Amino acid sequence: MTAELVRGQNHPLPHTRLEIRVSAGEPVIAGATLGDENGTVAGAEWVAHPGSPALPGLEVSRQAAADHRLAVDLGALPEACHRVTVLLALPAGTGGPARFGAVAAPFAAVTALDGTGVASYTITGLDTESAVVALELYRRQGAWKMRAVGQGYAGGLTAMLADQGIDRAAELADTIQEAVRAGLTRSVAAPPPRTAEGDRARRGASLTASGGPAPAADTAPAAPVSTGPISYAHPRRDATAPPPPGAATGRPGVPPAPPGQPAAPVAGDATGWSMDERLYNQVWGMFEDLARTTAAYRSAVDFAESRMDQELDRVLSDPRSRIGSAGDAAREAARAKSDELTARARAALDRDLAQLTAEAEVVEPALPVAYANWDNPVWHGYRVPAEAPMAVRLGDLHLPESPDLRIPMLVRLPLERGLWVDSGRSGSEAAVLMDDAELRRLAVDTAVLHAARLLAVHPRGAYTVHVIDPAGSAAGSLAPLAGSGVLAAPPAVGAGGVASVLGRLTQRVELVRMAVSGGATDALPPDLDTADQLLIVNDFPHGFDDRAVTQLRYLADEGPAVGVHLLLVADREDARAYGPVLDPLWRSLLRLTPVPDDHLADPWVGHAWTYEPPRLPAGSGILRQVLSQVAAGGPH
Repeated sequence: MTAELVRGQNHPLPHTRLEIRVSAGEPVIAGATLGDENGTVAGAEWVAHPGSPALPGLEVSRQAAADHRLAVDLGALPEACHRVTVLLALPAGTGGPARFGAVAAPFAAVTALDGTGVASYTITGLDTESAVVALELYRRQGAWKMRAVGQGYAGGLTAMLADQGIDRAAELADTIQEAVRAGLTRSVAAPPPRTAEGDRARRGASLTASGGPAPAADTAPAAPVSTGPISYAHPRRDATAPPPPGAATGRPGVPPAPPGQPAAPVAGDATGWSMDERLYNQVWGMFEDLARTTAAYRSAVDFAESRMDQELDRVLSDPRSRIGSAGDAAREAARAKSDELTARARAALDRDLAQLTAEAEVVEPALPVAYANWDNPVWHGYRVPAEAPMAVRLGDLHLPESPDLRIPMLVRLPLERGLWVDSGRSGSEAAVLMDDAELRRLAVDTAVLHAARLLAVHPRGAYTVHVIDPAGSAAGSLAPLAGSGVLAAPPAVGAGGVASVLGRLTQRVELVRMAVSGGATDALPPDLDTADQLLIVNDFPHGFDDRAVTQLRYLADEGPAVGVHLLLVADREDARAYGPVLDPLWRSLLRLTPVPDDHLADPWVGHAWTYEPPRLPAGSGILRQVLSQVAAGGPH
């Protein structure tokens, strides 16, 4: 049974390989320090943090997240290490909470690799603190124990690191915060809180291939759950009741599920006021389910391999069994146990994947235009909407354990961050093997599809699109937008065109910001375009002088709050002459790629997800058809 600790309480650690799970309800930084027998941390090289996540026997997350899993191997720690201190801090400069008193009480649980609970601790009583020492693992007389600490620091990460005895603590704190901000460009933002606690309950069961408890909920420690298959039953609807109004009921002719089996999946089987909101919540639930069930599978495989290594070490350490038939039999038995555990974990994963795949097969055809892939028949009945949706699809995501199971990547509207389509060699095999010119053309094609969807999902007159193409090099790719008449003006070219467009949009942002802050929106000029603005910039920074670069940074930082959004097509290497000056710009944008690339991370366990950009079906005329309807009645 898992021990629930209070501040200052100690507990023995019966395992050497552990997982520390942290849940805070909001993204936090998780790190750890290694101390000697006096608790002294020798220097920054003894600190594991997002910028340097791995030390011997210790690994932490590379980003800020609401849920973390820290891996600790006490047997692999340096000989001089007698203490592991787990640190939590709120990220700075990201717009999130600035004190722990404004977030749910952080919860930490120590488990074995198979999910068996050891001890947990809910850190209560925090207020103005923005950093906290959560736990300590310490060695006394050859045995390891843990202590619930809960020491908060109003002085933040710098004060906490200084208290650990680290020289130049402020410099290290800045390094950590910078690494976290850089990580924002590769992370998928978590959706806002679910609309009812019932949806959390719906996702509470199973998805634990290793047999352990599910990760903690957003606001309280996790309770043990059953390890059966995913329950797709709506928590507030009887299994025999009809589905929600307008919901697809799955494939025709599917009989009711046998007793003890999960019900057939239903599109829109999540909480929400409308079908679109229910489908949005359902897609995010599927994303979270796949993240957690894959994490459980990987944890179970790690446990199986660790157990085999330990058994083989015992065999090799005993001279009597090191050689001969007894040794061979012991080694074969260890491998057989590992194979059995791995097979059981894979079977549990395959079971969950089969159910998620069945749900995806029902959900995908039921998605509205804003969420649907370009090959979805819903596009053939497209009409300009009367109101904007709550989210938009920017592509698909998948994990290597289930490459055929694609989860739609839905991003809330209005966009809180600009978009960056990376036209450089991102490191993926697909990008490395492509010709430079072809990769750049594909990047602009991808940006056009993103822009077309954003236009298509907004009411007529609610979205104005501008294009800057300084060298005119993307005329072919931009033709669907320019030729359909949906642009506010032809693509701007040359330095003069760049300056003109940026000047107008910068002035608009300044006017609207002043009007909003002064409560005088009725005093805005009558000819001001009140529609949301989308600026597409190709081949940045070509054609940009220092003034233009400063204006673009200003639009990226201040524009989203007043309805001006950026869609940048650029290779970061082309801007390397600017050095760190442009680092804040890249961090402020959500990086997308024109080819598959595993650069996005989920906010729960930090998996590296492969992003699949949108594609038009071969030979399809749907883009032209949609844009012609968008353009009818005048440009956006």
